Amino acid sequence: MKYPGKLYLVSTPIGNLEDITLRAIRILREVDIIFAEDTRYTGQLLYHFQIKKPLQSYHDHNERRQTQTLLQCLEQGKNVALVTDSGTPGICDPGFKAVRAFLEHGGQPEMVPGPCALVTALAGSGLATNAFYFGGFLPNKSGARDKRFQELAGRPETLIFYESPYRVVKTLEALKKIYGDRRVILARELTKKFEEFLRGTPEELIAHFKGRSPKGEFVILIEGSREAVRNGKE
Repeated sequence: MKYPGKLYLVSTPIGNLEDITLRAIRILREVDIIFAEDTRYTGQLLYHFQIKKPLQSYHDHNERRQTQTLLQCLEQGKNVALVTDSGTPGICDPGFKAVRAFLEHGGQPEMVPGPCALVTALAGSGLATNAFYFGGFLPNKSGARDKRFQELAGRPETLIFYESPYRVVKTLEALKKIYGDRRVILARELTKKFEEFLRGTPEELIAHFKGRSPKGEFVILIEGSREAVRNGKE
């Protein structure tokens, strides 16, 4: 069925609030309701831009129920904005499930593009950008994480992952074991006051964190396989 309401996928800042687009502000002001991964976080964003709209949560623990609520709003003719905590909704968050359900019912979401952490990090990394592999968040368990790295070892593209500050050193240790001295870039606190790009081999980056506690969410970028590039797989 075709829904009379419109679904907007609205990208929001990954750090610096000035990165929000004029169109995103207009759409958030015009829609009838906003579905957000974290209503508290989005509430602060809306407060900053003096936007008052009803908020509904949409996250990993309620996405099945809330997908139906979202579709009901669209069926009632309400215009809906879907946002994530920061960046582009649907990228490494459950928003893609709402999009899939909307498409299955004959809808087509309207994109309101903007910031995305993986693209921001890649552009500033200095690694090859003509082709890349994005693997989202790495597995929590070391065995599964190591297996993932081993499966990707021969790929020529730049590899990109998201990682928490609590596991970044263990991830670097795994990279040292499996990838040796490949170039690695750690991007953290993107667009914020303490934005930082750390570059080096896994061993050098492990040494950087000795005696320090990593802070901020990380984007990890890994140089593609040099051997694959030499063999013409790029």
